Amino acid sequence: MARPPPERRPVWTPGRTASIPEGRRVYAVGDIHGRADLLFRLLKVIDEDVSQGGFSGKPVLVFLGDYVDRGFQSRDVLDVLMARDMGRYETYFLKGNHEAAMLQFLEDARVGPRWAEFGGVETLVSYGVRPPRNRTSPEEWERVREELAALAPPAHLEFLRGLHLSVRIGDYLFVHAGVKPGISLEAQTERDLLWIRNEFLEDRQPLEAVIVHGHTPAARPYRDSRRIGIDTGAYLSGRLTAVRFQGESVEFFMTGSRVETGPAAQGQSGGRG
Repeated sequence: MARPPPERRPVWTPGRTASIPEGRRVYAVGDIHGRADLLFRLLKVIDEDVSQGGFSGKPVLVFLGDYVDRGFQSRDVLDVLMARDMGRYETYFLKGNHEAAMLQFLEDARVGPRWAEFGGVETLVSYGVRPPRNRTSPEEWERVREELAALAPPAHLEFLRGLHLSVRIGDYLFVHAGVKPGISLEAQTERDLLWIRNEFLEDRQPLEAVIVHGHTPAARPYRDSRRIGIDTGAYLSGRLTAVRFQGESVEFFMTGSRVETGPAAQGQSGGRG
């Protein structure tokens, strides 16, 4: 797993087209949520695009978090991602709020009922863990926690605990959910980077970088001068989205198809992530 490059003083300002360093190519992948089938398809598209060349050095591949929950292939998704952490790409894996919830449950069974409300049961099933019959029983949740700790491969747990919170490349900051307005990028808390929603989405203040994020699903990828959102609700919609950056160019891919090029792809944000 690559280490994020060190932060630098921002040079991007609103009104100037954002870019990444000359000659580089960067791909970011949105929320996967247990859909290994879609992940395979999208990675194939990215691999084929990389094979066309037109850039120098290793291509960069950033995953924006929320690999687990809701879909029934969470374990398979982690297997695929861990296999990608080598070879032709410089790869960064970011933490999503769902990975944070899974790790918290492994430390404290009392959060089980809350985790179950937003997709944790599907993750349990993917590891062969029998969900609790009584979701209000502390004893049942402790039994589930112990089973998950025993059945989840140690390599999976190490992977989850090593996820990054953000990565800065050129004029773009890649995070899971967004950033808290009015706070410098260096001072953002883990909770805001993983959980923030409306406070970030509805704000119009200038930012130190263009934020590339997932977390809030929409029917199509969203782009404006402040942010690019690429969570298209894969677990329900069947659409997993990636975005490609090269120079000042931005292009979107969606489970096997390019969906739009040009200056902007506008979408309406949803409320789950």
